[in-house]
Amino acid sequence: MTRTTPPRPVPVEELFPKLAALRGVTTRLHPRPGRPDASVSSVGDPLLWPADEPWPMCTEPHRRSRGYRVADIRQARRLLADAWARDRPTAAEGALLTELGRRHRVPDLTDTDPIPLIGLVQLYRRDIPGLMPGPDGCDLLQVLWCPYEAHGPSRQGLALHIRWRRADQVTAALDAPPQPVLVGFEGAVPEPCVLCPEQVVTYPYAGSLPTRLGARIDAWEEAEERKAERNGREDELVTYHHDLAIPQGCRVGGFPSWHTTDPHPMTCEACAAPMELLLTVASREWDGADGSWMPVEERDIAEHLRDLTPTKLTIGRDGLLNIFACPTAPGHPHRWSVQ
Repeated sequence: MTRTTPPRPVPVEELFPKLAALRGVTTRLHPRPGRPDASVSSVGDPLLWPADEPWPMCTEPHRRSRGYRVADIRQARRLLADAWARDRPTAAEGALLTELGRRHRVPDLTDTDPIPLIGLVQLYRRDIPGLMPGPDGCDLLQVLWCPYEAHGPSRQGLALHIRWRRADQVTAALDAPPQPVLVGFEGAVPEPCVLCPEQVVTYPYAGSLPTRLGARIDAWEEAEERKAERNGREDELVTYHHDLAIPQGCRVGGFPSWHTTDPHPMTCEACAAPMELLLTVASREWDGADGSWMPVEERDIAEHLRDLTPTKLTIGRDGLLNIFACPTAPGHPHRWSVQ
């Protein structure tokens, strides 16, 4: 399966030649629902996990006696996809979807019971161009998270578990990892997805550009906006942030987006080295029916069947998760930011 990013709407380096020196490369992962096994890169289950290695748990207190059942979430997704493939859900299907979307209560669970983490993504370096090396020759990156929100002192953070390992050292893999009885929100459960990696050109986030270059781009965007308003074509407006700089969706490497906070340095807490973007996990693959980042292969699909959210993950308020790594010592602790 191939997914191809269309050419950018305007030749950005011709408009702003100084961007050429800042050009980077990022790998769009293009996750799409499928049936991956533990031997390939994927979003969601299953992970290649040693049978003799404990599965990571979250031990922070949560109101975990109320939530959603994983089986119900997956059944509702299948039902809804089948219904929309025909046209829309019937009344009976709508009633079942309402029932499947109901929160449940399990009185036997306490707020301090450990919660099994959920596999978010695993990436083999052999599959993903541009994935930075792991520590000590590790070639497999695995990311898991707690299916409840509110962690840390502020009770507003995510709980991630990031593990590098050597795939050839896993001689006996875990068949069935433990599953949480309930999850805090439906978007905590990723839909199993195969990946279609594609390397594309990228440029720094607008707020990270040199001041004079950023000002020139701002002036160009203002002129383009006035032109679009005069011609009544506001829906075709091209902007640096949305169409030219940073691809939407899940990706590896390149530049981070800071669209909900001001850009700020991410330095390694162990050695103070500037960190690099390791991985972005996004809630959406593109925005809108005619998003400029929509792959060429999906432009002829009926609008109501276009899947802008193939992973079914919800990061923050339909945002994204940036995970950073230390380039000088990949074994140093990672950092992350929700945008």
